[in-house]
Amino acid sequence: MLPSKSPGDHVYIARGTPIYRRVSIAFLAAGLVTFANLYAVQPLIPAFSLDFARSPAAASLALSASTFTLALSLPIFASLSDRFGRKPIMVFSLFSSSVLQFAVGLVPTFWEIVAARALEGFTLAGLPAVAMTYLSEEIDSSSLGFAMGLYISGNTLGGLLGRVLISLVADGASWRIGIMGFGAVSLALSAYVAWSLPASRHFVPRRDRVPDILSRFAHAVKRPELDALYLVGGLLMGGFVSLYTYMGFRLAGAPYHLSTSVIGLLFFAYLAGTFSSSFMGSLADRIGRHRVLPLNIAIMAAGAALTCARGLAAIVLGMVVFTFGFFGAHSTASSSVGSLGGAQRAQASALYLFCYYTGSSVIGSLGGLFWTDMGWRGVIGMILAAQAAAALAFLFAKRKLSRAS
Repeated sequence: MLPSKSPGDHVYIARGTPIYRRVSIAFLAAGLVTFANLYAVQPLIPAFSLDFARSPAAASLALSASTFTLALSLPIFASLSDRFGRKPIMVFSLFSSSVLQFAVGLVPTFWEIVAARALEGFTLAGLPAVAMTYLSEEIDSSSLGFAMGLYISGNTLGGLLGRVLISLVADGASWRIGIMGFGAVSLALSAYVAWSLPASRHFVPRRDRVPDILSRFAHAVKRPELDALYLVGGLLMGGFVSLYTYMGFRLAGAPYHLSTSVIGLLFFAYLAGTFSSSFMGSLADRIGRHRVLPLNIAIMAAGAALTCARGLAAIVLGMVVFTFGFFGAHSTASSSVGSLGGAQRAQASALYLFCYYTGSSVIGSLGGLFWTDMGWRGVIGMILAAQAAAALAFLFAKRKLSRAS
């Protein structure tokens, strides 16, 4: 018999059961769809800059536009999921964003690409807006850290495959063919998720008025420990996106002169995140999130500093270390939000991801200005400053995290 969170509760999904594996595989596929499509254009930003005669900061809008609209729409989808259910929103998001991926590959001009990406980002938000809430509601609390880590592992695999495959296709044929190919694969995986993901067992629909919805978001904002975690997510994600985006510009130039496909292969560093998200999730379950989160911020800082080396091997090692720390931190922070959210869990998760992707958009584009004016050391200086601010924000949440761990 599966464990439950309290004697009067219905049964929750526990690690080691068939339904746990079914949920895990479904979220792996959903993460692949969402994050492959979201980040497929990242290694193409230097090519967009050259082909469309745009500055690095302007070319980065092909990514930032989608992450920004995704951030804006997260609270909308979170609220809709309270009324219509978790699974229907996630399935809608997967299918609609897969269809829009074809439009990105078909439009002719740069600003039309940006517009199509912005619309795609809006529809992509349905999965991340609801995924953490679904897992927090359905998974037994003793298994939540590992389950959240597995979901984020799927995100890293999707981000990795999207970046690597599009780089190879761009060099071998056309990035447009690659983008549309992603659309076709995404439709197939979306159908699998719709078929295999179990419906929620603990979801209770709400038909709230807009003032009620705004009130729940207000409660989720008024808690300092959650606000600190929102800020941590945004600052760390902004630095993470900046490192990978402008590393492409650095390695395409002297003295490296790497091709788009070779630069894309460097995204295999994401495999470190695939491991660290589940590993650090399990470690947090054992020793506490308040100990694991600062450890991962420190690991990120060490990796960022290492990328300032000139040798390519040291740069790659720095990317691996940085990636390991980032996904460990994200896994820990996101599960902390789910654990501390309480009655406002859906709103808290949506606000965390809103800040997470807003940081990606704002800091990610800001990094282009540092790259243009100060080169790679300027980008790393900005990233380290963001990590220092995240460490300070963590101090405000540490006491609550230690009690919840």
